[in-house]
Parts: sequence; C-alpha cells; structure tokens
Amino acid sequence: MASPDISSSSFPVPAALGPLADESPDVMTLHTRDALRMFTGRAGDAKTQVPAIPGGRRFAAVLKSIWFLSANDNPYADWILIRVYQSLAVIRVQMAQAVALHEAEIEALRRKGLSICVLGSRNPATVSLVLRSPYGYAAAEAIVEFDYHVRLVKTLVLKDRLSDDAGRAAIRQIGRSLRALFLAPISWERLLLREEMLALSRRDFLPGADDAARSRIRAAVAMLGDLPGAVFTGDELPRHSQRRIKPSPAELRLLQQASTQLDAVTEPEVRAAEQLL
Repeated sequence: MASPDISSSSFPVPAALGPLADESPDVMTLHTRDALRMFTGRAGDAKTQVPAIPGGRRFAAVLKSIWFLSANDNPYADWILIRVYQSLAVIRVQMAQAVALHEAEIEALRRKGLSICVLGSRNPATVSLVLRSPYGYAAAEAIVEFDYHVRLVKTLVLKDRLSDDAGRAAIRQIGRSLRALFLAPISWERLLLREEMLALSRRDFLPGADDAARSRIRAAVAMLGDLPGAVFTGDELPRHSQRRIKPSPAELRLLQQASTQLDAVTEPEVRAAEQLL
C-alpha cells in the first residue's frame, strides 16, 4: 500500500528556531595542583607586591574578546588569533613528544615485568567550563594535556625513573611556556578594545580613509607592528574567525595594493599609543 503523502503543513513549525546550546555544562577534570593553578592563575597582592599571574581562564576570556572583534574585519584581531593558536600548537606538540617518551618508559618497565600505574588524585578537581569561543576549548585541552604530563612526570619520579631535579625541570619547562603564552594577548586586548580603536578594520587602510582611521592605524602599528601581507589581504586567516565580510573585487585590489608599511612611527606617536594601554 502506498504511503500517504506527508507535507510540511502536517507539522507545526516554530516561528523562529532558538540558537544551539549545550544541553549540560562542559567540565574539565584535573588531578594536579600544577594544572589547576595553570587554569585559575594567581591573584595579585598589593600589600606584598606579588604580581598577578594570568591563567588559562583569563587567556580564554581574552581570546573570546579578540575572536568577537574579528567580526569587524579587524586585521590585527586575525593576526593575534593566528599567532596565538600557532604558539599554542607548538607547545602542545612539545607536550605530546614528552608524554610519548614518558609513556615509552612505562611500557619498557611493563615489558620487563613491572607494571606501574600513572598517578591520579584521590579527589580530582572538576571544573565547570563556561567558554564562548573555540580558542577557549583549545586552551582547556592544552591544560588537560599539561595535567597528564605532570602526572606522568611525578609517576616516573616516584618509581625512580627520573630524579627530583629532572622531574621539576620537565614540569617547569612546559609550565613556563604556557604561562608566557597566557600573558601575551592581555596587552593586545587592552589596546584593541579601547573605544577609539573598536572601529579598526581593513577599510581604514583604503584610500579616502579619514583622520580617525589613520590614527587607529598608527596606534596599532606602533604597539603591534606591521601586519604580514597575507594576513592583511585575508589570504591567511585564523583557524576560527567571526569575520563574515567579503571584499568586492575592487576593494580586494586596493587591499592588495595598499602598503602595510606606514611611515616610520615617531617616538611621540609610540608614547601616545602606549597611553592606550
């Protein structure tokens, strides 16, 4: 028997579909204090003059702001996202190589007849993640990988496969790289999210741009340097971007012709740009 025709009118269609959302909170489980501190950072203390140390949580928030800023066709937002993601990828490769060596040590022991377990916390920290950009999740995954790296190192120290000094050095090497990366984008965010800089876009570089556009360009160049040509024209894009602007063929030709090398930035202009930070 032929099936009855089913038309779309048979089903009620809502006037507007809501946005996609997580059905339940994302969580991250960490076993080591090293990784937990890497995520939370450290608050500063004015009394003891202890400086604040930004962690992965602050890093994720900064990158979210810059990711949103990329929607304005801001070439510096694109460049920051490219540079930061590349740097994070390098650190993750270094961790993966270290982890592979540590796991090979454990496997070598197993072949000899000694099976050991990787250390884990009896009471691991479960952290709810409220992240709003793909870059936040990349940072969270790197911290989980760092947590596992620390667990492996401390396991090998306890099982006499590494000395205390070698273990501390192995953890410190990766930890310093992550902390340096987490610190880098904060000053960039302070500049690009200033009210007078929010309108910065590739259109500022086109002929006919007004004085305000030129001021934005010079401030950005003074503090962030000249843009690579491929990033400026959009030939090289971040892994994730909010940019939805497609230049017309005429605009693309002008962008390709426009020089990202402005006149030499003077010391007064550098000092003026530094006041924005």
